[in-house]
Amino acid sequence: MLKVVDIPSLVKQHNSDRYYKAFKTKTHIITMLFGIFSRCDSMTEICEGMRALGGKLNHLGLEKAPAKSTAGDGLRNRDNRFFESLYFDLVKKYQTFLSDSRTYGLTFKEVLLIDSTTIRLFSDVLKGVGRNPKGDGKKKGGLKVHMLIDAVQSVGRFVKVTAAKVHDKNFLKSLELISHSMIVFDKAYNYYHQFALWTHQQVYFVTRLKKNAVYTIIETHKT
Repeated sequence: MLKVVDIPSLVKQHNSDRYYKAFKTKTHIITMLFGIFSRCDSMTEICEGMRALGGKLNHLGLEKAPAKSTAGDGLRNRDNRFFESLYFDLVKKYQTFLSDSRTYGLTFKEVLLIDSTTIRLFSDVLKGVGRNPKGDGKKKGGLKVHMLIDAVQSVGRFVKVTAAKVHDKNFLKSLELISHSMIVFDKAYNYYHQFALWTHQQVYFVTRLKKNAVYTIIETHKT
């Protein structure tokens, strides 16, 4: 994968190797890919796993496994814009392989999906989910990861991480959608003001009504 995009140019563009003597950008990428493919759950597990395979790291162009503290500093401090550029360069490179023929013939310019997942953390760090978080551990604090997904290519288009207590509808404010695109999401994202703006911009959407929604039936179509 590392040979299909011009990584040195991206490194230079984002100056992502500045201040890093040992943990270069390429080493960072290899380290994270190792963690993903090995299903590691922590930086300790990643670094120890790479250290156990020290005799084979030369095949990846590495002299040794990175130290946990060094890798952790890289994760915290390296500019994420490099990885954003790398991701979208790869999507562009392989877009013909990612396209889904089942969407052939659609009249919309784009078909997009929205979904989220909650990462539970300690309740004393972040406020729990819901209006009345329980104190028995059933509703812990956490982070919520919202993702805008391209339904044709099945890849993420935009990701935003918020505290779990932040209402889902706020994610819609961050989106920049083109006219004549279709977006599909769950009723948790219901936001009528945003719906009005999208209607004016000719952005179409599909969601579910909430039980307490007030509505008027204008027309009924029988199939």
